Amino acid sequence: MELPESDFERLMFFEHARKTAEASYAKNPLDADNLTRWGGALLELSQFQSGTDGTKMVEDAISKLEEALEVNPRKHDTLWCLGNAHTSRAFYTPEFDTAKVFFTRATQCFQQALEEDPGNDVYLKALDMSTKAPELHLELQRQMASQQAALGGPSSNVKGSKKKKNSDLKYDILGWVILGIAVFAWVGMAKSHVPPPPPR
Repeated sequence: MELPESDFERLMFFEHARKTAEASYAKNPLDADNLTRWGGALLELSQFQSGTDGTKMVEDAISKLEEALEVNPRKHDTLWCLGNAHTSRAFYTPEFDTAKVFFTRATQCFQQALEEDPGNDVYLKALDMSTKAPELHLELQRQMASQQAALGGPSSNVKGSKKKKNSDLKYDILGWVILGIAVFAWVGMAKSHVPPPPPR
């Protein structure tokens, strides 16, 4: 399947960011900013993966972000990014009880980010969205289960094919959810860092 040009450009951008961060890490493994960029790039790249590949990439992102927090535990943008990574990991998890653990971790990260940078609208919105995420996860799982039941057939080969299509649909939906969160968050962060207009 060929990617649209805009997705291909995003893929190339974040792959370049990942490689640059990896090279910088070899020179200075204690650079929290670099580890945050690396984790963020891995999180973005996970959207282009499916199944266990996507899960693995999110887990790698979590690892890099946690490593950055070992260097600087109060780094609010890293905490925010880690919250997004835990949210993504939760959506890759079909079992609600396990997903709920990741949603709880995400909420804690967003809360800590907000404590470090009070009044940050992006962190406030992320915290608000994290309270709604478990409900969205349940709804997504219900829809997938009803689609799977509707597509069930007598042939086990057909069931296997339909199961794969349902799995693909799940990861397509997950990708759009993650993309929506990422776009919303990046736009919000960019707006929050715009310099004030010059005095008149």
